[in-house]
Amino acid sequence: MTKIGLIAGGGTLPFEFLRSARQKGHKVVLFALKEMADPEIEKEAAKTYWLDINQYAKFVFILFKENIKQLAFLGKVKKHVVFQDGGDEEYKKGLGGLKDKKDSTIFQEIRSRLKIIGVEVIPGGQYLSHLLLQKGPLSKAVFGENGKRDVIMGYEAAKKMAEMDIGQTVIVKDGVIVAVEGIEGTDATIVRGRELGGPGCVMVKVARPRQDMGWDVPTVGPETMIKLMENGYSGIAVESGKMYLVEKERFVMMADAAGIVVEAL
Repeated sequence: MTKIGLIAGGGTLPFEFLRSARQKGHKVVLFALKEMADPEIEKEAAKTYWLDINQYAKFVFILFKENIKQLAFLGKVKKHVVFQDGGDEEYKKGLGGLKDKKDSTIFQEIRSRLKIIGVEVIPGGQYLSHLLLQKGPLSKAVFGENGKRDVIMGYEAAKKMAEMDIGQTVIVKDGVIVAVEGIEGTDATIVRGRELGGPGCVMVKVARPRQDMGWDVPTVGPETMIKLMENGYSGIAVESGKMYLVEKERFVMMADAAGIVVEAL
């Protein structure tokens, strides 16, 4: 039985990974991030350690203790924490030496440091291929001409934003981009889009042009749909092949009940 480590943030992706890895006969040691990971997740893992995101030395000690050679990263991480004070000396040293604090830069630093101690970062996607979206409509409702125009505009803008590592979600209304995702995350962007554009907005979410499937893969699910419903959105378009949709049947059922268009581009 292969032992795998998993650093888990929020959301349902870590649950999906744990179940899939267990079905493949692997034992998963979980590193659950405090105030981010769901407390219920430890029921799914062989062993669980709860850590603050800035406890790097303790994390490395446990890697050696558990003899973990492979490690995956999954789940939502509160990105503003990298700007907060605190953490052990190794954590501060790592952040202090970075040229910037982009997601990709931070991940490459983590990957390099782990490689030095013999730990390989594996793409969580090898256990989550069943969640990848295929191109085409998912909902009963489809985009009209105005909706298609908004989707194209949002897709082009979102790709540019993602390439600059700003965000991966853009909100469009009647041919106008009303909100772009920043460090606050997708849910907050959905709310801001409604506040600025009113009901009937379209959300477009994409992957980075060179999306690393081992880190921060864009994801949507029922929680996303609830936000869209609460804020009166007319549709959502997401990129196929490079992002995850969790609880697909429930997601689509909710969309159909609310008359929200869902399409994978």
